Amino acid sequence: MTQSRIENPRLREGLHQASSAVQARALYDWGLWARPNQLEPSGDYRYWLVLAGRGYGKTRAGVEWVRAQIESGKASRAVAVAPTAADCRDTLTEGPSGFLQCCPPWNRPTYEPSKRRLTWPNGATCTLYSAEESDRLRGVNCDLLLADELAAWSKPETWDMAMFALRLGDNPRAMITTTPRPTRLIRELLEHRDAVVTRGSTYENKSNLAPQFLEEIVRRYEGTRLGRQEIYAEVLEDVDGAILTREMLEAARVEKVLEPGRTVVGVDPAVTSGEYADRTGIVVACLDASGELYAMADRSCQLGPAGWARRVVDVFHEFEADLIVAEKNQGGLMVEHTIRSVETDVPISLVTATKGKHVRAEPILSMFEQGRAHTLPGLETLEEQLGRFTPEGYEGDDSPDSADAFVWAATELTTDKGAQIFL
Repeated sequence: MTQSRIENPRLREGLHQASSAVQARALYDWGLWARPNQLEPSGDYRYWLVLAGRGYGKTRAGVEWVRAQIESGKASRAVAVAPTAADCRDTLTEGPSGFLQCCPPWNRPTYEPSKRRLTWPNGATCTLYSAEESDRLRGVNCDLLLADELAAWSKPETWDMAMFALRLGDNPRAMITTTPRPTRLIRELLEHRDAVVTRGSTYENKSNLAPQFLEEIVRRYEGTRLGRQEIYAEVLEDVDGAILTREMLEAARVEKVLEPGRTVVGVDPAVTSGEYADRTGIVVACLDASGELYAMADRSCQLGPAGWARRVVDVFHEFEADLIVAEKNQGGLMVEHTIRSVETDVPISLVTATKGKHVRAEPILSMFEQGRAHTLPGLETLEEQLGRFTPEGYEGDDSPDSADAFVWAATELTTDKGAQIFL
Protein backbone atom coordinates (compact mmCIF):
# COMPACT_ATOMS: atom_id res chain seq x y z
CA MET A 1 0.00 0.00 0.00
CA THR A 2 1.33 3.44 -0.96
CA GLN A 3 1.21 5.58 2.15
CA SER A 4 1.79 9.21 3.00
CA ARG A 5 4.19 10.44 5.67
CA ILE A 6 3.12 11.23 9.22
CA GLU A 7 4.51 14.69 9.84
CA ASN A 8 4.11 14.66 13.65
CA PRO A 9 7.43 13.26 14.98
CA ARG A 10 5.96 12.21 18.35
CA LEU A 11 3.17 10.27 16.68
CA ARG A 12 5.64 8.74 14.24
CA GLU A 13 7.87 7.58 17.11
CA GLY A 14 4.88 6.24 19.04
CA LEU A 15 3.80 4.10 16.13
CA HIS A 16 7.34 2.86 15.64
CA GLN A 17 7.27 1.48 19.18
CA ALA A 18 3.72 0.10 19.01
CA SER A 19 2.80 -3.55 18.58
CA SER A 20 2.44 -5.01 15.10
CA ALA A 21 -1.35 -5.18 15.52
CA VAL A 22 -1.54 -1.48 16.34
CA GLN A 23 0.76 -0.65 13.45
CA ALA A 24 -1.42 -2.66 11.08
CA ARG A 25 -4.53 -0.76 12.20
CA ALA A 26 -2.74 2.57 11.98
CA LEU A 27 -1.57 1.84 8.45
CA TYR A 28 -5.18 2.09 7.24
CA ASP A 29 -6.28 4.94 9.49
CA TRP A 30 -6.70 7.80 7.02
CA GLY A 31 -7.09 10.29 9.84
CA LEU A 32 -3.44 9.72 10.82
CA TRP A 33 -2.00 10.15 7.37
CA ALA A 34 -4.16 12.76 5.68
CA ARG A 35 -3.45 16.45 5.60
CA PRO A 36 -6.28 18.47 7.19
CA ASN A 37 -7.69 19.66 3.87
CA GLN A 38 -7.89 16.07 2.59
CA LEU A 39 -10.41 15.22 5.32
CA GLU A 40 -14.17 15.59 5.01
CA PRO A 41 -15.39 19.08 5.93
CA SER A 42 -17.72 19.53 8.87
CA GLY A 43 -21.31 20.67 8.54
CA ASP A 44 -23.98 20.03 5.94
CA TYR A 45 -23.13 20.02 2.26
CA ARG A 46 -24.40 18.41 -0.91
CA TYR A 47 -21.22 18.84 -2.94
CA TRP A 48 -17.64 18.71 -1.73
CA LEU A 49 -15.52 20.19 -4.49
CA VAL A 50 -11.78 19.55 -4.22
CA LEU A 51 -9.85 21.74 -6.65
CA ALA A 52 -6.18 20.80 -6.45
CA GLY A 53 -3.01 20.59 -8.49
CA ARG A 54 -1.42 17.52 -10.04
CA GLY A 55 -0.04 15.11 -7.45
CA TYR A 56 -1.98 16.71 -4.56
CA GLY A 57 -3.63 13.43 -3.55
CA LYS A 58 -7.14 14.10 -4.88
CA THR A 59 -7.90 10.54 -5.87
CA ARG A 60 -6.76 9.20 -2.49
CA ALA A 61 -8.95 11.74 -0.68
CA GLY A 62 -11.95 10.74 -2.79
CA VAL A 63 -11.45 7.01 -2.32
CA GLU A 64 -11.02 7.44 1.43
CA TRP A 65 -14.19 9.56 1.59
CA VAL A 66 -16.23 6.81 -0.08
CA ARG A 67 -14.62 4.20 2.15
CA ALA A 68 -15.46 6.18 5.32
CA GLN A 69 -19.10 6.68 4.31
CA ILE A 70 -19.52 2.98 3.58
CA GLU A 71 -17.70 1.69 6.65
CA SER A 72 -19.71 4.01 8.92
CA GLY A 73 -23.01 2.91 7.40
CA LYS A 74 -23.82 6.39 6.04
CA ALA A 75 -23.91 5.07 2.48
CA SER A 76 -24.79 1.71 0.98
CA ARG A 77 -24.98 2.31 -2.78
CA ALA A 78 -22.16 4.44 -4.07
CA VAL A 79 -21.23 5.35 -7.64
CA ALA A 80 -17.76 6.44 -8.81
CA VAL A 81 -17.25 8.05 -12.21
CA ALA A 82 -13.84 8.61 -13.84
CA PRO A 83 -12.95 10.07 -17.26
CA THR A 84 -12.45 6.65 -18.92
CA ALA A 85 -13.00 2.96 -18.23
CA ALA A 86 -9.23 2.57 -17.90
CA ASP A 87 -9.20 5.26 -15.20
CA CYS A 88 -11.94 3.39 -13.31
CA ARG A 89 -9.83 0.26 -13.28
CA ASP A 90 -6.24 1.51 -13.17
CA THR A 91 -6.71 4.53 -10.90
CA LEU A 92 -9.84 4.24 -8.76
CA THR A 93 -9.81 0.48 -8.25
CA GLU A 94 -6.38 -1.09 -8.69
CA GLY A 95 -4.09 1.94 -8.49
CA PRO A 96 -1.84 2.85 -5.53
CA SER A 97 -4.55 5.21 -4.26
CA GLY A 98 -7.43 2.98 -5.35
CA PHE A 99 -10.01 1.11 -3.31
CA LEU A 100 -8.22 -2.25 -3.26
CA GLN A 101 -5.04 -0.66 -1.89
CA CYS A 102 -6.62 1.73 0.60
CA CYS A 103 -9.13 -0.63 2.22
CA PRO A 104 -7.71 -2.88 5.00
CA PRO A 105 -7.49 -6.63 4.43
CA TRP A 106 -10.12 -7.27 7.12
CA ASN A 107 -12.66 -5.01 5.39
CA ARG A 108 -11.60 -5.05 1.76
CA PRO A 109 -14.33 -5.10 -0.90
CA THR A 110 -14.70 -7.87 -3.44
CA TYR A 111 -14.08 -6.60 -6.94
CA GLU A 112 -16.12 -7.96 -9.86
CA PRO A 113 -14.54 -6.49 -13.01
CA SER A 114 -17.29 -7.72 -15.33
CA LYS A 115 -19.89 -5.83 -13.28
CA ARG A 116 -17.56 -2.90 -12.52
CA ARG A 117 -18.61 -3.30 -8.92
CA LEU A 118 -16.99 -3.38 -5.48
CA THR A 119 -18.89 -5.06 -2.65
CA TRP A 120 -17.95 -4.60 1.01
CA PRO A 121 -18.49 -7.21 3.75
CA ASN A 122 -21.44 -5.16 5.09
CA GLY A 123 -23.20 -5.46 1.72
CA ALA A 124 -22.55 -1.89 0.56
CA THR A 125 -21.48 -1.45 -3.05
CA CYS A 126 -19.67 1.02 -5.25
CA THR A 127 -20.24 0.73 -8.99
CA LEU A 128 -17.78 2.36 -11.40
CA TYR A 129 -18.71 4.16 -14.60
CA SER A 130 -16.80 5.81 -17.41
CA ALA A 131 -17.72 9.42 -18.14
CA GLU A 132 -17.55 8.46 -21.82
CA GLU A 133 -20.71 6.36 -21.44
CA SER A 134 -23.31 8.69 -19.96
CA ASP A 135 -26.26 6.48 -20.92
CA ARG A 136 -25.07 3.71 -18.62
CA LEU A 137 -26.13 5.90 -15.69
CA ARG A 138 -29.76 5.95 -16.80
CA GLY A 139 -31.90 4.15 -14.25
CA VAL A 140 -29.09 4.02 -11.66
CA ASN A 141 -29.90 4.92 -8.04
CA CYS A 142 -27.25 5.84 -5.48
CA ASP A 143 -26.76 7.71 -2.20
CA LEU A 144 -23.12 8.68 -2.77
CA LEU A 145 -21.20 9.90 -5.82
CA LEU A 146 -17.47 10.29 -6.42
CA ALA A 147 -16.72 12.33 -9.56
CA ASP A 148 -13.00 11.95 -10.25
CA GLU A 149 -11.28 14.54 -12.52
CA LEU A 150 -14.61 16.09 -13.49
CA ALA A 151 -12.99 18.78 -15.65
CA ALA A 152 -11.52 16.04 -17.87
CA TRP A 153 -14.86 14.33 -18.60
CA SER A 154 -15.43 14.19 -22.36
CA LYS A 155 -19.23 14.35 -22.05
CA PRO A 156 -20.70 17.07 -19.79
CA GLU A 157 -24.07 15.31 -19.92
CA THR A 158 -22.60 12.51 -17.79
CA TRP A 159 -22.75 14.90 -14.83
CA ASP A 160 -26.48 15.44 -15.46
CA MET A 161 -27.10 11.69 -15.57
CA ALA A 162 -25.13 11.26 -12.33
CA MET A 163 -27.23 13.94 -10.64
CA PHE A 164 -30.43 12.11 -11.63
CA ALA A 165 -28.96 8.96 -10.09
CA LEU A 166 -28.03 10.64 -6.78
CA ARG A 167 -31.46 10.30 -5.17
CA LEU A 168 -31.36 7.62 -2.47
CA GLY A 169 -31.43 8.11 1.30
CA ASP A 170 -31.90 11.17 3.47
CA ASN A 171 -28.66 12.91 2.58
CA PRO A 172 -27.30 11.99 -0.88
CA ARG A 173 -23.96 13.71 -1.47
CA ALA A 174 -21.24 14.05 -4.07
CA MET A 175 -17.51 14.62 -3.89
CA ILE A 176 -15.80 16.13 -6.93
CA THR A 177 -12.02 15.86 -7.21
CA THR A 178 -10.38 17.63 -10.12
CA THR A 179 -7.60 19.79 -11.44
CA PRO A 180 -9.73 22.74 -12.55
CA ARG A 181 -10.45 24.08 -15.96
CA PRO A 182 -12.60 27.14 -16.53
CA THR A 183 -15.64 25.16 -17.66
CA ARG A 184 -19.23 26.23 -17.06
CA LEU A 185 -19.84 23.25 -14.75
CA ILE A 186 -16.85 24.03 -12.52
CA ARG A 187 -17.97 27.66 -12.26
CA GLU A 188 -21.52 26.62 -11.37
CA LEU A 189 -20.28 24.31 -8.62
CA LEU A 190 -18.05 27.05 -7.21
CA GLU A 191 -21.12 29.27 -6.86
CA HIS A 192 -23.53 26.60 -5.59
CA ARG A 193 -24.96 27.40 -2.18
CA ASP A 194 -24.73 23.77 -1.03
CA ALA A 195 -21.11 23.27 -2.09
CA VAL A 196 -18.04 23.25 0.15
CA VAL A 197 -14.82 24.03 -1.72
CA THR A 198 -11.34 22.78 -0.79
CA ARG A 199 -8.30 24.07 -2.66
CA GLY A 200 -4.77 22.74 -2.68
CA SER A 201 -1.52 22.87 -4.64
CA THR A 202 0.89 20.22 -5.85
CA TYR A 203 3.51 21.41 -3.36
CA GLU A 204 1.37 20.47 -0.35
CA ASN A 205 2.15 16.83 -1.10
CA LYS A 206 5.83 17.31 -1.95
CA SER A 207 7.04 14.91 0.76
CA ASN A 208 5.31 12.07 -1.10
CA LEU A 209 6.30 13.04 -4.65
CA ALA A 210 9.42 12.05 -6.53
CA PRO A 211 12.05 14.83 -6.49
CA GLN A 212 12.44 14.47 -10.26
CA PHE A 213 8.72 15.15 -10.72
CA LEU A 214 8.87 18.31 -8.64
CA GLU A 215 12.00 19.54 -10.38
CA GLU A 216 10.40 19.09 -13.77
CA ILE A 217 7.16 20.73 -12.67
CA VAL A 218 9.09 23.77 -11.46
CA ARG A 219 11.23 23.93 -14.60
CA ARG A 220 8.35 23.70 -17.04
CA TYR A 221 5.41 25.34 -15.35
CA GLU A 222 6.35 27.51 -12.35
CA GLY A 223 5.44 31.11 -13.11
CA THR A 224 3.41 30.21 -16.20
CA ARG A 225 -0.29 30.51 -16.85
CA LEU A 226 -0.63 26.73 -17.22
CA GLY A 227 1.23 26.29 -13.93
CA ARG A 228 -1.36 28.41 -12.15
CA GLN A 229 -3.95 25.88 -13.26
CA GLU A 230 -2.06 22.60 -13.03
CA ILE A 231 0.02 23.32 -9.89
CA TYR A 232 -2.01 25.85 -7.91
CA ALA A 233 -5.47 24.80 -9.14
CA GLU A 234 -6.56 28.27 -10.14
CA VAL A 235 -9.67 28.61 -12.28
CA LEU A 236 -8.22 30.84 -14.96
CA GLU A 237 -10.06 33.83 -16.33
CA ASP A 238 -9.97 35.06 -19.92
CA VAL A 239 -6.62 36.29 -21.19
CA ASP A 240 -6.55 40.09 -21.47
CA GLY A 241 -7.20 40.99 -25.08
CA ALA A 242 -8.02 37.41 -26.12
CA ILE A 243 -9.64 37.11 -29.54
CA LEU A 244 -11.93 34.37 -28.24
CA THR A 245 -13.45 34.66 -24.77
CA ARG A 246 -14.61 31.72 -22.67
CA GLU A 247 -18.21 32.71 -23.37
CA MET A 248 -17.59 32.66 -27.13
CA LEU A 249 -15.93 29.24 -26.97
CA GLU A 250 -18.77 27.78 -24.93
CA ALA A 251 -21.29 29.18 -27.40
CA ALA A 252 -19.38 27.51 -30.24
CA ARG A 253 -19.59 24.05 -28.64
CA VAL A 254 -22.05 21.59 -30.22
CA GLU A 255 -22.96 17.98 -29.49
CA LYS A 256 -22.18 16.49 -32.89
CA VAL A 257 -21.59 17.13 -36.57
CA LEU A 258 -24.87 16.51 -38.39
CA GLU A 259 -23.42 16.02 -41.89
CA PRO A 260 -19.61 15.64 -41.77
CA GLY A 261 -17.84 16.20 -45.06
CA ARG A 262 -14.12 16.36 -45.85
CA THR A 263 -12.07 15.38 -42.81
CA VAL A 264 -8.41 16.14 -42.05
CA VAL A 265 -6.04 15.05 -39.26
CA GLY A 266 -3.73 17.92 -38.27
CA VAL A 267 -0.33 17.10 -36.75
CA ASP A 268 2.06 19.39 -34.90
CA PRO A 269 5.11 17.13 -34.26
CA ALA A 270 7.01 17.41 -30.98
CA VAL A 271 10.59 18.61 -31.28
CA THR A 272 11.79 16.77 -28.17
CA SER A 273 11.53 13.21 -26.89
CA GLY A 274 11.76 11.39 -23.60
CA GLU A 275 9.75 11.36 -20.38
CA TYR A 276 9.28 15.13 -20.27
CA ALA A 277 8.98 15.75 -24.00
CA ASP A 278 6.58 18.23 -25.52
CA ARG A 279 3.28 16.87 -26.75
CA THR A 280 2.59 16.10 -30.37
CA GLY A 281 -0.61 17.84 -31.38
CA ILE A 282 -3.07 15.53 -33.18
CA VAL A 283 -6.48 17.07 -33.89
CA VAL A 284 -9.27 15.98 -36.25
CA ALA A 285 -11.27 18.66 -38.09
CA CYS A 286 -13.95 18.56 -40.75
CA LEU A 287 -16.30 20.72 -42.79
CA ASP A 288 -20.01 19.94 -42.82
CA ALA A 289 -22.30 20.06 -45.83
CA SER A 290 -22.87 23.81 -45.37
CA GLY A 291 -19.16 24.63 -45.11
CA GLU A 292 -18.97 25.17 -41.34
CA LEU A 293 -15.80 24.06 -39.54
CA TYR A 294 -15.69 21.56 -36.67
CA ALA A 295 -12.96 20.39 -34.29
CA MET A 296 -13.99 16.75 -33.79
CA ALA A 297 -11.33 15.16 -31.58
CA ASP A 298 -8.04 15.92 -29.86
CA ARG A 299 -5.72 12.92 -29.63
CA SER A 300 -2.56 14.84 -28.78
CA CYS A 301 0.00 12.77 -26.90
CA GLN A 302 3.39 12.76 -25.23
CA LEU A 303 5.00 9.88 -27.12
CA GLY A 304 8.14 9.24 -29.10
CA PRO A 305 8.10 9.35 -32.92
CA ALA A 306 6.94 5.74 -33.34
CA GLY A 307 4.19 6.24 -30.78
CA TRP A 308 2.73 9.45 -32.15
CA ALA A 309 2.99 8.23 -35.73
CA ARG A 310 0.99 5.11 -34.86
CA ARG A 311 -1.64 7.28 -33.18
CA VAL A 312 -1.87 9.57 -36.21
CA VAL A 313 -2.52 6.64 -38.52
CA ASP A 314 -5.02 5.05 -36.13
CA VAL A 315 -6.93 8.34 -35.85
CA PHE A 316 -6.85 8.73 -39.65
CA HIS A 317 -8.66 5.42 -40.02
CA GLU A 318 -10.95 5.89 -37.02
CA PHE A 319 -12.45 9.06 -38.51
CA GLU A 320 -12.19 7.86 -42.12
CA ALA A 321 -10.20 10.99 -42.85
CA ASP A 322 -9.21 12.21 -46.29
CA LEU A 323 -5.77 13.62 -45.47
CA ILE A 324 -3.06 14.01 -42.83
CA VAL A 325 -1.58 17.52 -42.63
CA ALA A 326 1.71 17.86 -40.72
CA GLU A 327 4.13 20.70 -40.10
CA LYS A 328 7.56 19.99 -41.60
CA ASN A 329 9.58 22.85 -40.08
CA GLN A 330 10.82 20.57 -37.31
CA GLY A 331 12.24 17.47 -38.96
CA GLY A 332 11.49 18.14 -42.61
CA LEU A 333 10.72 15.00 -44.60
CA MET A 334 11.49 12.90 -41.53
CA VAL A 335 7.93 13.70 -40.42
CA GLU A 336 6.57 12.03 -43.54
CA HIS A 337 9.00 9.12 -43.17
CA THR A 338 7.96 8.56 -39.55
CA ILE A 339 4.27 8.34 -40.45
CA ARG A 340 4.95 6.13 -43.47
CA SER A 341 6.93 3.73 -41.29
CA VAL A 342 3.54 2.84 -39.81
CA GLU A 343 1.58 2.79 -43.08
CA THR A 344 3.13 3.50 -46.45
CA ASP A 345 0.19 4.74 -48.50
CA VAL A 346 -1.66 7.23 -46.29
CA PRO A 347 -2.08 10.64 -47.98
CA ILE A 348 0.13 13.26 -46.30
CA SER A 349 0.39 17.00 -46.86
CA LEU A 350 3.47 18.72 -45.46
CA VAL A 351 3.14 22.40 -44.61
CA THR A 352 5.72 25.03 -43.73
CA ALA A 353 5.23 27.62 -41.02
CA THR A 354 6.25 30.95 -42.53
CA LYS A 355 4.25 33.16 -40.15
CA GLY A 356 3.83 33.40 -36.38
CA LYS A 357 1.37 31.14 -34.62
CA HIS A 358 -1.11 33.91 -33.92
CA VAL A 359 -1.02 35.12 -37.53
CA ARG A 360 -1.72 31.60 -38.82
CA ALA A 361 -4.54 31.20 -36.32
CA GLU A 362 -6.33 34.51 -36.96
CA PRO A 363 -8.45 33.39 -39.97
CA ILE A 364 -9.62 30.32 -38.05
CA LEU A 365 -10.35 32.33 -34.89
CA SER A 366 -12.39 34.71 -37.03
CA MET A 367 -14.60 31.81 -38.06
CA PHE A 368 -15.40 31.23 -34.38
CA GLU A 369 -16.25 34.92 -33.98
CA GLN A 370 -18.61 34.66 -36.95
CA GLY A 371 -20.30 31.52 -35.62
CA ARG A 372 -18.95 29.39 -38.49
CA ALA A 373 -16.57 27.23 -36.41
CA HIS A 374 -17.43 24.82 -33.61
CA THR A 375 -15.93 22.34 -31.16
CA LEU A 376 -17.37 19.06 -29.95
CA PRO A 377 -17.52 18.17 -26.21
CA GLY A 378 -14.34 17.00 -24.51
CA LEU A 379 -11.91 19.39 -26.19
CA GLU A 380 -11.13 21.55 -23.16
CA THR A 381 -7.37 21.63 -23.79
CA LEU A 382 -7.89 22.81 -27.36
CA GLU A 383 -10.45 25.41 -26.25
CA GLU A 384 -8.16 26.67 -23.50
CA GLN A 385 -5.31 27.11 -25.98
CA LEU A 386 -7.54 28.84 -28.55
CA GLY A 387 -8.59 31.25 -25.81
CA ARG A 388 -5.01 32.42 -25.31
CA PHE A 389 -4.46 33.97 -28.72
CA THR A 390 -4.43 37.74 -28.84
CA PRO A 391 -3.80 40.04 -31.85
CA GLU A 392 -0.21 40.39 -30.56
CA GLY A 393 0.61 36.73 -29.99
CA TYR A 394 0.01 33.63 -27.86
CA GLU A 395 -0.16 34.20 -24.10
CA GLY A 396 1.55 31.24 -22.48
CA ASP A 397 4.91 29.58 -21.95
CA ASP A 398 3.64 26.16 -22.99
CA SER A 399 3.40 25.06 -26.61
CA PRO A 400 -0.12 25.34 -28.11
CA ASP A 401 0.27 21.90 -29.65
CA SER A 402 -3.44 21.10 -29.94
CA ALA A 403 -4.26 24.56 -31.30
CA ASP A 404 -1.43 24.38 -33.85
CA ALA A 405 -2.57 20.97 -35.07
CA PHE A 406 -6.15 22.23 -35.38
CA VAL A 407 -5.06 25.34 -37.27
CA TRP A 408 -3.12 23.22 -39.77
CA ALA A 409 -6.15 20.98 -40.36
CA ALA A 410 -8.59 23.89 -40.48
CA THR A 411 -6.42 25.85 -42.91
CA GLU A 412 -6.24 22.87 -45.22
CA LEU A 413 -10.03 22.59 -45.14
CA THR A 414 -10.85 26.25 -45.63
CA THR A 415 -8.22 27.59 -48.03
CA ASP A 416 -6.44 26.65 -51.22
CA LYS A 417 -2.87 27.13 -50.04
CA GLY A 418 -1.03 24.83 -52.48
CA ALA A 419 0.30 22.38 -49.91
CA GLN A 420 2.90 19.78 -50.88
CA ILE A 421 1.03 16.48 -50.98
CA PHE A 422 2.61 13.02 -50.97
CA LEU A 423 0.37 10.14 -52.09
